[in-house]
Amino acid sequence: MNNLQRLVFIAFATLATPIFAQESSVSFYHKDWATICDNTLTCRTGGPAKEREAGGLLLTRQAGAGAIATGEVILADNMENATPVKKLTLWINNKPAGSLTAAENNDWQLSEAQTRAVINAVKGSGKIEFKGGHQPFLLSGEGAYAALLKADDIQGRISTPGAWIKKGNKPESSVGKAVPAPVIQAAKVSQAKPRILTKAEAKALRPQLLATVGSDQNCEYLTLVGEKDVNGNIISGEITATPLDDAHVMLSTQCWGAAYNEGYGYWVTDNQMKAKPVIVTSDAETYRNGVISAIMLGSSAGRCASTDEWVWDGKAFRPALAQINASCWFPSTYSEKSLPTLVTVVKASL
Repeated sequence: MNNLQRLVFIAFATLATPIFAQESSVSFYHKDWATICDNTLTCRTGGPAKEREAGGLLLTRQAGAGAIATGEVILADNMENATPVKKLTLWINNKPAGSLTAAENNDWQLSEAQTRAVINAVKGSGKIEFKGGHQPFLLSGEGAYAALLKADDIQGRISTPGAWIKKGNKPESSVGKAVPAPVIQAAKVSQAKPRILTKAEAKALRPQLLATVGSDQNCEYLTLVGEKDVNGNIISGEITATPLDDAHVMLSTQCWGAAYNEGYGYWVTDNQMKAKPVIVTSDAETYRNGVISAIMLGSSAGRCASTDEWVWDGKAFRPALAQINASCWFPSTYSEKSLPTLVTVVKASL
């Protein structure tokens, strides 16, 4: 993973991820490889081809004793008018180790035996190639040992038979168990139409909204009303009030703008707008039927993107999802694989 990839990954992993998710998830980077473990302790570890435009390898392993890793190769798909890859073969130390199974979106699945063989080779000095794609694919091993060891450490596997790196005789029963995903009970929300506050109402509320913006958030537009944004448009400072239920109202306004991203702030207050507003985020984009969503692009091409969601439970918006896509690790791909730091179970409103 080069410096640009690493910076993009770090930016997205922390952009709008809730505090408790950051405390219970781990992101680790060393040379070309990286490991990210979400709040359930499922770990995803990956590294690119030496010819970085070829794609990368993604390993996924859930927490718990006896968990089996899955492996997949994500091929680049930036070759226009190229014929589909029909066969991809694994080679280890210049010897064939079987064909991979084609999946969707230019992804190829390794068998359980192939995954073990790749891990054993890449953690040392083995040569791993995937032949049959449009470009040469020699897997980089730079940083693999450290990234695999980090996954072992987070999942409590060091010195157990199932460890990737430091195997030992500790019983598998000593391995940490998977953490259940938090359950969020979504609440029904009002279908009443939102309204734009009057200029007087907005002027009175702006200082209150600004006071809630933390050091890791940004809502500079609250202080730049009437000035021009990055695109030369006048910042209106409009604030929209959206009824959530009989007791709560959501306030929203644009907080910042950039070349191909923009962030909107969302706050919750009482239906009379008298209570101190509580900020949800300053980096979201949309609200729909009880869900605040943020999708941020790493480039104008949209290959690397982060997704965050907050769900209304009747009292507050709860962090429900935080992830980036695998193209943030492997920029030449358009992979739909997600690399989450926060996963939850959202139950539909009753």
